[in-house]
Amino acid sequence: MNDVAKACGISKANIYHYYDSKNDLVFDILDTYLSDLRNLICNLDLDAQSPEEQLHTLTREFLLAYEGMDNEHKIQTEGIPLLRPELQQILREYQRDLVLRVSTVLQASAPETLGKDKYKCRHVTMSVFGMLNWFYMWNPSATKAQRLAYAETVAELTLTGIKQDESAVSCVPAE
Repeated sequence: MNDVAKACGISKANIYHYYDSKNDLVFDILDTYLSDLRNLICNLDLDAQSPEEQLHTLTREFLLAYEGMDNEHKIQTEGIPLLRPELQQILREYQRDLVLRVSTVLQASAPETLGKDKYKCRHVTMSVFGMLNWFYMWNPSATKAQRLAYAETVAELTLTGIKQDESAVSCVPAE
């Protein structure tokens, strides 16, 4: 809290005027960040696009929205487990909505590969998020052009992989 107060140029007591605890502050940061991200991604009008174009749009919009949000990503990873269960549930619902949005587009992009196998679809969906969410670690000062180029790489890599022969993309569910 001392670091937060110093960064904001206010006293620690001023922070506690608005927040009862560090966890309340963490929740407020994550609630704002994740609800805004969910609203952006889930409200994109993709109806006029093919599923493949939709995936390209989603990967671009995620990486553009992630710009400057490295601290929020770190707080998300480290902070959610520290929150009360009912607060964790709110944040996890935002995450589920984002996962569902991507999963639905992936299934539509390769219904013969992902439409029939929920495990495979989940694995591919989480792989997309893995590539997107860790981009800031690979290239934290990426320009907009670099983010857009990487988004295209993620979309093309994913589409190429999921459209391969069924046996080439097989997954065995974890036991």
